[in-house]
Amino acid sequence: MLTLKTLREDRDKVIAKLKIKNFDAEALVDKIIGLDAKRRSLQTQSDALLSEQKQKAAEIGALMKQGLREEAEKAKAAVAELKARSNALLDEMDRATTEMTANLVLLPNMPCDLVAPGKGAEDNQVVKMGGPEVNLPEGALPHWELAKKYDIIDFDLGVKITGAGFPVYKGKGAKLQRALINFFLDCNTAAGYKEVEPPVMVNKDSGFGTGQLPDKEGQMYHAEVDDFYMVPTAEVPVTNIFRDVILGENEIPQRLTAYTPCFRREAGSYGKDVRGLNRLHEFSKIEIVRIDTPEHSAQSHQEMLDHVEGLLQKLELPYRILRLCGGDMSFTAALCYDFEVYSEAQHRWLEVSSTSNFDTYQANRLHCRYRRQEDKKTALCHTLNGSALALPRIVAALLENNQTERGIHIPAALQPYTGFEWIE
Repeated sequence: MLTLKTLREDRDKVIAKLKIKNFDAEALVDKIIGLDAKRRSLQTQSDALLSEQKQKAAEIGALMKQGLREEAEKAKAAVAELKARSNALLDEMDRATTEMTANLVLLPNMPCDLVAPGKGAEDNQVVKMGGPEVNLPEGALPHWELAKKYDIIDFDLGVKITGAGFPVYKGKGAKLQRALINFFLDCNTAAGYKEVEPPVMVNKDSGFGTGQLPDKEGQMYHAEVDDFYMVPTAEVPVTNIFRDVILGENEIPQRLTAYTPCFRREAGSYGKDVRGLNRLHEFSKIEIVRIDTPEHSAQSHQEMLDHVEGLLQKLELPYRILRLCGGDMSFTAALCYDFEVYSEAQHRWLEVSSTSNFDTYQANRLHCRYRRQEDKKTALCHTLNGSALALPRIVAALLENNQTERGIHIPAALQPYTGFEWIE
């Protein structure tokens, strides 16, 4: 969440920046600032009463030594009255703090200076395109038909076992999934990311820390008895490794990667764009997460973008990189780039990664800090994350773009992982 210091010192900037995200923040910002001023005033009054209590308490001991019991009793009564007033102030301060925090988490992160205004996906800026040109044979099929033809993904069986959006991978389809997971993890660890295997259920504090709660409850699967949430992305458990942690400046940057199944309700999704692997409730994804200093996070973000682009190049997929406009950015991101691969059979672009810099927004919620070597003071870290990569649409593009009259050809970089060159 945004810091109170930022709201107090840069009120107008915050309001103007959040307008780029199409968020009218003026009334909410002013309410938070007012509650913060009230809280600080109550704190000042409480501190003064505590100081007076200490002074009166010292007087009681001196009066008792002098045998002035009546005066001592009067002083005790005064201390009791001060305590009662102090407790009332503390209760009022707690209420103001609770209300202030409840409103503070309603403010999205400010977009950085690179982010342009816009209403939605149609206003995103293409910053780069790459990959080979694909020429498919006549009568090329979409991946859901290829999956049935080669018996590698069974969508109907998934409906029987669970429901729509939970496919069953079979034979070479299952091996392709496993191959991609290992391929991405190996590429990530070779680039300096430490592999971790986190839980796929998280508690409410973890969901709050990365900003999924209270913003996205409706999209998360919730185990109500235990009050756990199924992870929508490995970003949540991996970033929460650093919740309530103070890192040494020499320990930064932290670079982690993890594979998890991911679970999203995708409420409200319907139509042709959700067919096959295009939009699932359960899917596999490999994530990269960085914890960095404010001074270095922009460079870290670029390094992450270069890394994700390299993965797509190794898979020989046509791709483009988009810088998201304010209206298409997530609640928590300050800057986000999407990677999309082109599906020649569907004639559309498929998002396979969002790579984001959150500045201090998540770190403030997580209490994730580092200690500066220069002055030994603590400061909020910057957090970054990206998909490297999400499997379903990668699989869709690989199947569709590599179909031939013989079968589906596996890119050379994947063949050591699949153990086969063709699906036929």
